[in-house]
Amino acid sequence: MMNENERVQHMMLGDVEVIRVVEWQEPFLPTSTMFPEAGAEVWRDNADWLAPDHWEPGGDLVVVALQSWVLRSGGRTVLVDTGVGDGRERPGMGTFPQAPSDFLDLLARAGVRPQDVDVVVNTHLHVDHVGWNTVDAGGQWVPTFPHAQYLIPAADDFHFGPDNGYANGAREVDRLIYEDSIAPIHRAGQAVLWDGEHRIDDHLTLESAPGHTPGSAVLRLASGTDRAIFVGDILHSPIQILAPCCNSNACQTPAQAATTRHRILTRAADERELLIPSHFAGPGALEIQKTGPHFATGPWSTPTPM
Repeated sequence: MMNENERVQHMMLGDVEVIRVVEWQEPFLPTSTMFPEAGAEVWRDNADWLAPDHWEPGGDLVVVALQSWVLRSGGRTVLVDTGVGDGRERPGMGTFPQAPSDFLDLLARAGVRPQDVDVVVNTHLHVDHVGWNTVDAGGQWVPTFPHAQYLIPAADDFHFGPDNGYANGAREVDRLIYEDSIAPIHRAGQAVLWDGEHRIDDHLTLESAPGHTPGSAVLRLASGTDRAIFVGDILHSPIQILAPCCNSNACQTPAQAATTRHRILTRAADERELLIPSHFAGPGALEIQKTGPHFATGPWSTPTPM
């Protein structure tokens, strides 16, 4: 498993510095719960490389990382997703949203203070991607990053927001997430809603990639000859590279999510983009290979500890 000095790592892609910040990494859910469409054989047949970074065979558990990425690009600091936070009321979500989190200390290790962040990207509005959008200031939630523009997918903002009954009122937790992690950003005037495509700078472009949520997005990086794609929750495990039709239990529109995943993997293979998901443990980024209709994992990229 990951040791302490590996929780903050960096690499250069062209002129962009990429810093990985791992808030949490542990065996999480049974494979059949997290990936109900994936048979047990896909785990067994690939055990030699899935374990221990991505699969804990003894308990048949998926190993998951909760991580964010800091990009230093064009003189600005961009934070991609903000983890799970701490001290939040999250009924039905287990213990980790209430557990103490050292996320801001990890950012400090990377040389990033809250006031240094210029742009926050929420790839979508699930609990583990918006948690440090805000902090508790005397009983009131306020933006953690006071000078940042928060880029929020418009489709997710509507779906999870009050005008849609907080995701149609299916879960109380969706209202709580929106009210403590998204609504304060709007009140502070720091929210920028976008749809389709949004260019951040000459190197970074957001693109809609719906299915996991209505507004799920990917972030493309192009600098010099280097290409990368930060895919959020389009993939949760490398088994979805081998079997792109397999969705996680959190994908809201499964058929659309599978179509989006196949499209993202195809382009990553064709254009040699480094694939950087939100929840892959181990090295955390890899190339994609394609033979006919089939995908495979290519070389992994291991950032350097900071």
